[in-house]
Amino acid sequence: MDNTTNGKRFLNELEAEAAATRKCLERIPMSLNTWKPHEKSMPMGYLALLVAEIPKWIQEIVENSEIDLATFKHFEPKSTEELVNYFEENLAGAKNALQKVSDKSLSELFYLKSKGVVLFSSPKGENVGSSINHLVHHRGQLTVYMRLNNIPVPSIYGPSADDKSF
Repeated sequence: MDNTTNGKRFLNELEAEAAATRKCLERIPMSLNTWKPHEKSMPMGYLALLVAEIPKWIQEIVENSEIDLATFKHFEPKSTEELVNYFEENLAGAKNALQKVSDKSLSELFYLKSKGVVLFSSPKGENVGSSINHLVHHRGQLTVYMRLNNIPVPSIYGPSADDKSF
């Protein structure tokens, strides 16, 4: 019988995505923070920050059961190194939370709020899984921004046109 908890399953999935995420973030120059491919698109700097920040969401979901959009503090990296370090800190926090969380706790509710008003609630486990998917989605967006700026796109699930190591 498999005694793996859902927290450990999420941990394995997050760890599997971490190396490719790190490789992308390491290539994002701060000089392109305000660049965006379209007027309705988010700026590259915000998108990269979002990718680096999503593991922090996972820790907040598991440990605090809520995120309030009005009070959630966003880091402002001054360099690519700070951005990558921020990702590493958030990843470590998420991994620590997922190593400890029980299946019972993951079935408890998480609340997304704005100024104390509940926008939605659903089980923590659903939100952890959704956050990992969200990370992958925005990392994919980031690779498009990279391509449009001639930043070499790393291998993620297989070789990229820029990665000749395969």
